[in-house]
Amino acid sequence: MSNTNRPVVTRFAPSPTGFMHIGGVRTALYAYLYAKKNNGTFILRIEDTDKNREVDGSIAHIMESLSWLGLTWDFGPDKPGLFGSCLQSDRLDIYKKYAQQLVDKGLAYPDPYTSEQLEQFRKEATEEKRPFLFRKHRPDTYETWDGTKPLRFKVPEVKRYKWHDEVRGDLSAGEEMLDDIIIMKADGYPTYNFAHIIDDLEMGVTHVMRGEEFIASTPKFLSLYDALEIARPIFVTLPPIMGPDGKKKLSKRDGAKDLLEYKNEGYLPAAMNNMLALTGWNPGGNNEIFTMSELVEKFSLDRIQRSGGAFNEEKLLHMNKEHLKSLSGEEKISYFIDALPESTKTLPGYSTEQASKLAVVVFERAALKKEITQAAEVGEYDWAFSDPEYEKTLLQWKNDDSLQEALPRLENVHKLLEDADFSSTEAIKSAVWTYAEETGKGEVLWPLRVALSGRQQSPDPFTLAYILGREKTLVRIAHACDKISG
Repeated sequence: MSNTNRPVVTRFAPSPTGFMHIGGVRTALYAYLYAKKNNGTFILRIEDTDKNREVDGSIAHIMESLSWLGLTWDFGPDKPGLFGSCLQSDRLDIYKKYAQQLVDKGLAYPDPYTSEQLEQFRKEATEEKRPFLFRKHRPDTYETWDGTKPLRFKVPEVKRYKWHDEVRGDLSAGEEMLDDIIIMKADGYPTYNFAHIIDDLEMGVTHVMRGEEFIASTPKFLSLYDALEIARPIFVTLPPIMGPDGKKKLSKRDGAKDLLEYKNEGYLPAAMNNMLALTGWNPGGNNEIFTMSELVEKFSLDRIQRSGGAFNEEKLLHMNKEHLKSLSGEEKISYFIDALPESTKTLPGYSTEQASKLAVVVFERAALKKEITQAAEVGEYDWAFSDPEYEKTLLQWKNDDSLQEALPRLENVHKLLEDADFSSTEAIKSAVWTYAEETGKGEVLWPLRVALSGRQQSPDPFTLAYILGREKTLVRIAHACDKISG
């Protein structure tokens, strides 16, 4: 039995046990890309059968994370399908039905042992230096299953299993991986080993994408597929996500963060999708910057790597800067204004118009909303919205013998700008540039920069004047002249 010729159906099936980490998000992205590439279906399924580990708010968090990235699901917690709910906790009758099928076939039985007896079995195995296998203690007769005891799958055949993986190729594992595993717990909930197989069957999943940690368990899954007489899905084992050095898996200790932290810092979803896609998949060629539509177009299983891919925040930052360039003017302004703290927005000269002019300048070097916020918090943009305060000695050019030498230069610039064209930075520059070249660029432009911004480091004075406008520019130059004269 094969899934090869069926419409593609992929799924992302996280447990609601905490934040969305990068590895899980990449699995969702690959499943989404492959489904969309093949005009298929992408399902968000919540595997919430372990109620002891469930964290309040996790389901909403998962949905918000995927929505931010634009990974829209065809069926999910909020969109049930003909197969029913996408929440496993709503599907208990379905698992019970399939479990009963195994019982009726003689392929499942209630666990007769107490936890103390099981512990003794494990202790004996350890003392004898052999792996503990429950099937070695399988009872000869079974009680009728009434749901009050764990239900175990009875491995029908202990053999070596072979299977094909789209990334790893042909794989196999021996009888040491097969055991009488629990498929239904005493609380009425299924185990992962059983529930995901039933859900994939019921939901028509054709391709199962997951991490390499599941390879060892695959023989157990295959045994269940055979017992239930259902088709195997196509297995796609994804490579691990490594830390920046590429030597070990990314972990919290290495700086792994909740996905939404990246959102709050101002990373664009396009940049995050771009980075995650290339962390374990190689599209070929030299280009590294892709839109979502380009990723869908290029994505293929045969270019998923076997070896791990490094998640590097420096590279993510670079990608974010590149994707910021593709934003429209209005989107850049919105991004910039959203990044400004309230302390900046309450300055006396703040206006959306002024902020919009400043945004264009800031975007020439900013790569992240967090950078804009931090710069604003230390007053780097205050000059645009309030008259600067500075010591008059700052107006003196480093090569001048006295501050007084700056006065006639500023007065001349004031005259040149009185009737200048302020429609662009270049227009303002053309009004002053000849004089600056004749007198000395530093001698003219340094005091002009300080007069307009009050800072040693700021955009060039022509940009400052354009953002401030004619009236404020002339007032600030006149104020600087008064400082020197006083």
